[in-house]
Amino acid sequence: MAELLSLEEAVARLVHDGDTVALEGFTHLIPVAAGQEIIRQRRRDLTLVRMTPDIVYDQLIGAGCARKLIFSWGGNPGVGSLHRFRDAVQHEWPVPLEIEEHSHAGMANRYVAGASGLPFAVLRGYTGTDLPAQTATIKPITCPFTGEKLTAVPALNPDVSIVHAQRADRSGNVQMWGITGVQKEAVLAAKRSLVTVEEIVDELAPRPGAVVLPAWVVTAVAEVPGGAKPSYAAGYYERDNSAYQAWDKIGSDREEFTKWLNELTGVTA
Repeated sequence: MAELLSLEEAVARLVHDGDTVALEGFTHLIPVAAGQEIIRQRRRDLTLVRMTPDIVYDQLIGAGCARKLIFSWGGNPGVGSLHRFRDAVQHEWPVPLEIEEHSHAGMANRYVAGASGLPFAVLRGYTGTDLPAQTATIKPITCPFTGEKLTAVPALNPDVSIVHAQRADRSGNVQMWGITGVQKEAVLAAKRSLVTVEEIVDELAPRPGAVVLPAWVVTAVAEVPGGAKPSYAAGYYERDNSAYQAWDKIGSDREEFTKWLNELTGVTA
């Protein structure tokens, strides 16, 4: 059953050096506060997983938390590149970064396979791309019934998956709505999970289209109002476009980024 913890305690308990960590959220409900807490606690050698790594992954990479990134697209949405990501790949700053690139469909199917307890997923995909030649975890497979040529990708089972949601009750049942991406699948595929929420309530009122994660599939819940900012949380706050624009300047310069990092972690010059 899910424990109700502070964000600091939850990250300390659940995220360890060398872990494979997924922080999922598709434009919406991105667990930014949790990612920044991982930076504050100076986790290292992480394999970071996400369908669409954006500025919080840029921050984690720039802070030296990651040794590998498994992803399907990376960028500062609506603005441009992730400069800390680029610097790590091209110049190994602050540490070298290994990358493993997939398509969105491939990543989603990998989570589904992990959540289903299967060793791999099969899909019609990657045809006409050079990703199979670049990524060792994309393999051709022949259907034993029809002979059709398909593609197999291995299941994703993170050591810990972290997502953000709107609400949880005091028993640890979680409710989220709006664009939910693969949050459910990421939690179900993981060995451990942390859900940060806008608020903890006595009872979860039913909402059309809402996803409920029962307490028995969640390891810990932390109440973190604003925990998705500068992304948005439907029903609570809108996306802060200016913050994404400001990050482009911060992330593009090592000195500016270092100043930002020192402010986040409380390091004084």
